[in-house]
Amino acid sequence: MPPDSQNVLILGAGLVARPAVRYLLDLPGLTVTVASRTVAKARDLVQDHPRGRALALDVDDRDALDALVARHDLTLSLLPAQRHVEVAESCLRHGRHMATTSYISPGMRALDAPAREAGLLFLNECGVDPGLDHMSAMRIFDGIHDRGGRVTVFKSYCGGLPAPEANDNPLGYKFSWAPRGVLLAVRNGARFRWDGQLVEVAPSDLLATTHTLEVPGVGTFEAYPNRDSLSYEETYGLPGLETLYRGTLRYAGHCARWKAWVDLGLFEIEPIVLLDRTRAGMLRALLNVDREGDLPAEVAHRLGLARDADPVVTLGWLGMYDEVCLPEGMNAPLDVLADAMLAKMAFQPGERDMLVMHHEVVGVFPGRTERITMDLVDFGIPRGDSSMARTVSLPVAVGVKHILAGRIQARGVHAPVRKEIYVPILGELEALGISCVERTEIL
Repeated sequence: MPPDSQNVLILGAGLVARPAVRYLLDLPGLTVTVASRTVAKARDLVQDHPRGRALALDVDDRDALDALVARHDLTLSLLPAQRHVEVAESCLRHGRHMATTSYISPGMRALDAPAREAGLLFLNECGVDPGLDHMSAMRIFDGIHDRGGRVTVFKSYCGGLPAPEANDNPLGYKFSWAPRGVLLAVRNGARFRWDGQLVEVAPSDLLATTHTLEVPGVGTFEAYPNRDSLSYEETYGLPGLETLYRGTLRYAGHCARWKAWVDLGLFEIEPIVLLDRTRAGMLRALLNVDREGDLPAEVAHRLGLARDADPVVTLGWLGMYDEVCLPEGMNAPLDVLADAMLAKMAFQPGERDMLVMHHEVVGVFPGRTERITMDLVDFGIPRGDSSMARTVSLPVAVGVKHILAGRIQARGVHAPVRKEIYVPILGELEALGISCVERTEIL
């Protein structure tokens, strides 16, 4: 039996943290400490809850981190992904469970055996993508296997977008968290299998490798591949599928626009020399043109497009041609672009975001073939939590609850692909209004 009183440490107080903090504070007998470099953000999440504490923490201070981890039964890391391994190592030193929403990195994977030997669970990839995508897919796969079938096709798509009524800017996109992570993801290449053919996509071609997808009741979207789909053969226990594809969803026009900006060099992360520290100055440095030229015309020429083409015009809407001074130390094109997007593409008070997830699975049984589709469409709460915050942080918060209650016995480093993990999480999320709707048709 779990003890009557337990303590959870939450590291990070960013834009997705609030639903997890409030959910865990509502659990009886649980004390929640939120530690953040900016203690005011932690206080805003905890407010005046009698079982909540807000602390200032610099995670570079290893002794302070160790002391905090040692005083809590489980650490939920909502820090940037590159910090998770050092947090996990601290949990290992002090015999504490850990949970995150981020991808399992090679460094985290290396802690699997030590965590198992110590009787600890390090639950990763328990957000939305990764997270809900795994759990909703595994429920379908296990259902097919339990009925004597085999899976031959798996296509999975996910996108965080403005709700249709909030889709009111020229880019068809808004941010409910910092833009930099979204922009960095575009720098990845991709691999997938489609109708038996291996497809490998270079980072420069990612946004040119697209197709459209109709999601019932929501609309038509563009899809482009998401990282290395084939790595999930092992994760899901599904070697040799005819089609294995994981994709990202965006509104129409997004991919061609961002592809042009990739070609322009705006997604580069290496600092460049800026003689003129403005957004326009950064563009001039990229294009190697002087201050007297027509900057939109220079951009159009470099891209081989007309001056009134969408990628050229929308850069103007973003303010990238403006003589706006850059923050101190900002020298990389990607960071300048992210800064401009944050200024123009944030959700306004009362606006809703939307999370769209879609799976298509083909199962082959003796004498018949089934196509099972799953749709998850979730909307943010006006003037409340965004859908992105809810779908990222509530799955891991529910997972934390079940780990502490002793209902999850897995040990080591895991994603939520085992029934003992995904069944209770999906069940409780449905009660919280996050529902996966499945449909089956005979082919």
